[in-house]
Parts: sequence; C-alpha cells; structure tokens
Amino acid sequence: MYTMHTLSDTVRVPPTEFGGQLKKSILGLLQEEYEGLVDEDLGVVVSVNSVNEVGSGKVIPGDGGAYYKADFKALFYKPEVQEIVEGSVSEITEFGAFVRIGPIEGLVHVSQILDDYINHDAKSKSFVGKKTNRKISAEDTVTARVVTVSLKGTISSSKIGLTMRQPFLGKDEWIFSDEKQAKKPSAESKGKAKEEKKDKKADSEKKDKTDKKEKEGKK
Repeated sequence: MYTMHTLSDTVRVPPTEFGGQLKKSILGLLQEEYEGLVDEDLGVVVSVNSVNEVGSGKVIPGDGGAYYKADFKALFYKPEVQEIVEGSVSEITEFGAFVRIGPIEGLVHVSQILDDYINHDAKSKSFVGKKTNRKISAEDTVTARVVTVSLKGTISSSKIGLTMRQPFLGKDEWIFSDEKQAKKPSAESKGKAKEEKKDKKADSEKKDKTDKKEKEGKK
C-alpha cells in the first residue's frame, strides 16, 4: 500500500549550496538522505516529493553549514499481510523466487510457488510443476499474496514473505486457467442438477396422472 506523509527534520545545508534556491537544495539533500530508508510503521521511503516550509537558518560556531528546519512530503510503500500484490520475478534460486514489488523484494519460498510438486531447473533458472507443467522464470510478471512482513532500518535487512500457492495467484495464464476451471460445473453439481431434473419430471408425471383421474371422476 502506498501512502503520503508529511515529515519534519532539520537539514544541514553546506556552504557550496549557499546562493542557490534554498528549497531546491533542501529537497535534494532530503532525497539523498531519506529515499530507500525503512520505517517500521510507515514503510519504505519511495521518494521525497516536495518541501513545504523552511524555517529560519541557524549556524553553529565552527561549522560552515547552515541548519534549517523543513517540513516535507514523502511517499511510502508498506506491504500489508493478506494484501494482493503484482510484481516481477527478479531472481530464481533453489529455495524460491524473489519478486520485486514496488521498491522492495519479497520471497516466494519454493513450497509456496505451486500446489504441485515442482522441479528447480538450474540451467534455465526456472521452476516447473510436475503435474501442471506450470513454469516460472526470471522477469515473469506474477500476482502474489503477502503472508509475512518484517520491516527494519534498511531494504536489505527487511523481509517480505509471499505465496502463490492459492487459486487465482501466479502468472496471468495460471489465473486464467483457474478462472476457467472455477466456471466448470463440478461432478457433484452435475449430479444434483440431474436428480433435480429427474424429480421435476416425476412430479410432472404424477400431476398429469392426478389430473387425468379427476377428469375421469367428473365424467
């Protein structure tokens, strides 16, 4: 989930930035400092979009820079447990597939790729289902569900767990196949429909016989 938040911080503007556009300089410094950081509550900082207000500058003896308090807007991305996400497979390893979702990667463990026994093909860097023959490789676009979220100070130390084992997840062709299968009436529903049809026919024949008897009785 993407959200926009307004934050405040004190920014040190170095002497080399003096004389330029202050807000522009502060925006660049904030982008360099914040983008890619992770907040456990808010998520990953995708971008610092704008600087709203800048306070009066302060100087510290012995420091050539000037310090400004600034309010700025930043875009965050925080995956939520049970959220459905779309991403691109960035890497295939023997223990699973890494999927890039926004600014961060999640791992689909090998046990969560398919509801099928799967083989890891190291040569083609792919996984293939034994029964379904479904295949997933690097750069494939997939749909997955978030099952675990552990956000820490940096992207590299944060961990996102994903699953594609449930119906209507995975590659587009898998989802299309699942949808077609779901629309097919099951053997049980076919049997029930057949029985209902048979019962209706029996009721109709019984009613016809009753009506015939009533007519004969009136005669």
